[in-house]
This record gives sequence, C-alpha cells and structure tokens, in this order.
Amino acid sequence: MSQRPPAATRILGVDPGSRITGYGVIDVVSGKPRYVASGCIRTGDGELEQRLARIYACLADIAGEYRPDRAAIERVFLAKNPDSALKLGQARGAALVSLANQGLNVAEYAARQVKQAVTGQGSADKARIQQMVAVLLHLSATPQEDAADALGIALTHAYAQSGLLPGTGGRRGRRGGGRWRL
Repeated sequence: MSQRPPAATRILGVDPGSRITGYGVIDVVSGKPRYVASGCIRTGDGELEQRLARIYACLADIAGEYRPDRAAIERVFLAKNPDSALKLGQARGAALVSLANQGLNVAEYAARQVKQAVTGQGSADKARIQQMVAVLLHLSATPQEDAADALGIALTHAYAQSGLLPGTGGRRGRRGGGRWRL
C-alpha cells in the first residue's frame, strides 16, 4: 500500500472503457497535487460480461490498495456509434458500482471540462493532455493515454474541491497556458 503524507487527500480518477480503463491516483497536500500511481486495466477480447467483471474487480483491488478519500469518473458522452456508447456506459456502470461498494462517492466530469481544467482548452487532443498531466504532476515521462486521462480527471476533481473550476465558487487564478492552478 502506498504511504500517504499527513493531511493529504487521496483522489482516484477513472477513465472508463470496455477494452481499456485508465486509472490515476493523486494526493493533494497543502493544495498541491502529487502523483501516486496510474495505469490501465486491459480487459482483453472476451465476452462483454467478463470484461465488465474485470473492470469491477480491478478497480476494487486498486481502491483497496490505495485507499482513496474521493473518486471521480468521466461522464458519458454521446458517441457516433450507439453500440460503442452502450458498451462505454456499461463499463462506466461497472466502475461506478465497484467504487460505490468501496464506500466512495463518485464525482463526474465531462471530457471537455477535464480538458479545460488540465490544458486550458476544452478541445485539447490526447497528446496535449498527456503533456500537461506530466507537467502538472512533475512526471519524468508522459503517461499512457488512458492513464493520463484518468490522472486528468483526478486533477479536475482536485481543482473542483478547491473551488478553482468555473462554477464552483472559489478563486479562479489563471497562469501560463490558461491552466487552473491549485
């Protein structure tokens, strides 16, 4: 289990997918985010119900190992392909139930909101999110796409909890490339 600094709030971010679900864990200490862990749950090519069971079980294991105080997940978007949107919704459902069974309340953020919080642009591409997550968390390398998205979701929740996102009622300091700062 990862040791947490005193007075840290630990946040687990989840980027759900039926084939790859990203996760990212950060600590927020004195208003500053610190990287703890990240990775991807790869579900393989089995039947959908087996992939959903894997998402559920792996997230339960991750929550058990890192003991987050809070969790956040990407809100479902409308996809061009209804079948893909349905599978994504089911993967998201498996993740939500797993986290709820760990006693976590789960905040939801739209992809555009995460992009805005992490990069300053709601239309940022995946590469930009990866770069900015690495910068914001002082990582030596860029994380894999799905893990970077999950870390971005955790960062967005940290900003929202600090009142630094639009509509959350707190200070909204801007610096650099328009990023919201802690």
